[in-house]
Amino acid sequence: MRQAGPKFETTDEVDFVIVGSGAAGGVLAKELSSNGFRVVVLEQGPYLTPDQFDHDDLHVFFENALTNKPQLQPTTFRKTSPDKANPQPAVMYGRCVGGSSVHFTANYWRFHEIDFIERSKHGPVAGTGFADWPIPYADLEPYYTKVEWEVGVSGLAGASPFDPPRSKPYAYPPLPVKSGGVIFERAAQKLGWHPFPAPMAILSKPAAGRGACVHCGYCLGFGCEVGAKSSTVASVIPIAERTGRCEIRPDSNVFRIETNERGRVTGVAYFDSQKRQQFQKAKVVVVSANGAETPRLLLLSASKLFPNGLANSSGLVGKYLMPNSFLEVFGVYEHPLNDYKGAAVSRILHDFYEAGAQNGYCGGGGLDSRLAVTPVGFGLGGLPSDAPTWGSAYKSLLREYFTRTMSVSTHGTSLPVESNSFSLDPDLKDAWGLPALRVTYTDHPDDLKNTAFLMARALEIHQAAGARKTWHQPVQETQFFVHLLGTCRMGNDSKTSVINADHRAHDVPNLFLCDGSSFVTSGRGQPTMTIQALAYRAADRITALAKRGDLSV
Repeated sequence: MRQAGPKFETTDEVDFVIVGSGAAGGVLAKELSSNGFRVVVLEQGPYLTPDQFDHDDLHVFFENALTNKPQLQPTTFRKTSPDKANPQPAVMYGRCVGGSSVHFTANYWRFHEIDFIERSKHGPVAGTGFADWPIPYADLEPYYTKVEWEVGVSGLAGASPFDPPRSKPYAYPPLPVKSGGVIFERAAQKLGWHPFPAPMAILSKPAAGRGACVHCGYCLGFGCEVGAKSSTVASVIPIAERTGRCEIRPDSNVFRIETNERGRVTGVAYFDSQKRQQFQKAKVVVVSANGAETPRLLLLSASKLFPNGLANSSGLVGKYLMPNSFLEVFGVYEHPLNDYKGAAVSRILHDFYEAGAQNGYCGGGGLDSRLAVTPVGFGLGGLPSDAPTWGSAYKSLLREYFTRTMSVSTHGTSLPVESNSFSLDPDLKDAWGLPALRVTYTDHPDDLKNTAFLMARALEIHQAAGARKTWHQPVQETQFFVHLLGTCRMGNDSKTSVINADHRAHDVPNLFLCDGSSFVTSGRGQPTMTIQALAYRAADRITALAKRGDLSV
């Protein structure tokens, strides 16, 4: 049962308004309210409780029960800026309290040390804005640990020889290995590689009033009705509400951040559930709306003082989009694996985390074993391209393949290219009459080389494991975006970044941005762990600034 927090009036000047309640916003709400501040969290989607999560594929996937709705929030896409952007679904993110942490896979790698210093180690890459982070891995390590223990991550410390340093073991033991994980592990070891239990933001044991994973098989794309998945709505948001100082205000679509004549933010304008315009006063605004909606909100907040968009003197708001590469290689086996049961991911390996350095390109990645698909999803898109698509032969093959198939999935780097961006479409409007999100994106050649390299390694695993048949999509240009990274990058120089190392906007002292948009490099996939570590760190920095009186309007 939800225990609601306080209700503030829109005319109350609260200490913080947080835009977004996902991986970062939920953590910031808990930390700032626990530190004594009055907080309002504005979330564009509904507040769903565990009893409202269901296993209805059609409702979840085709009616966008937990994610942004294309009919309300259309997007356009083009490959390069001279091209005309055409309407097409191009972006997916969580649209409910908890954001994407509600429906995500919960695959929870830490970034490695190299992710923060890769530009220094490997040098520049033509056609990119490749740069080091202004903070090293060591700065984030305590906060990675805090995520593992406060949000809840299951795993096995020391199981991978490639893991970065850590100060504590995981909070919970690893989830049970699945059949596909055993096959993956044996095949990888046969090839001389180093598989290990996947760290997952899913509880393997009950804790803090939350249940352990019940292995229902409805994980990726779905909410968890027992609270085992460590979404912010299951983990940190209830703590924020219990402080008595945090209001979660759902169905609130923020469309503008207002500023005064001194260029300081004064609050945010939003549409409520009835599409009525409201304004919430605040001393400080923190935007954690995701790497697409955060830059969009800044661009929508253009004014006389900020003609190119709020906090955009660098001209980089919305630029350097990095989505991470991803490709699945399927294999069907002689005996049933039933890999659809349980958490999506069972085993991973990081032997190729820096593969590019040995193969003439920049980048690298990881592989994991999974079958993260429901029967309906598998029937609509999981079978090989040469499979029948109707009739008794289709049904027979579906019945046989669904229980015998696993995927080896590749997760890789995306290089920061300035022209890869989110911007405002000049023609298309959303359901609130606001300019739609326009995506401009072309993969860097190194990213495609990296995906092809990792795909070949995935095929090797299936071959070493004795798969009867393998199939996969071709390596191709990205036109659909789930990991939304890099679009308001962090840095020390206000000319080449949007926020500083404290997540504070260079141009606006009482505006902070904290979500995937702050990333300087993409990592090798699985960004949510790092987003939350950054949020814990940002909360400490923001609290220190506020208590010094350094955030006054």
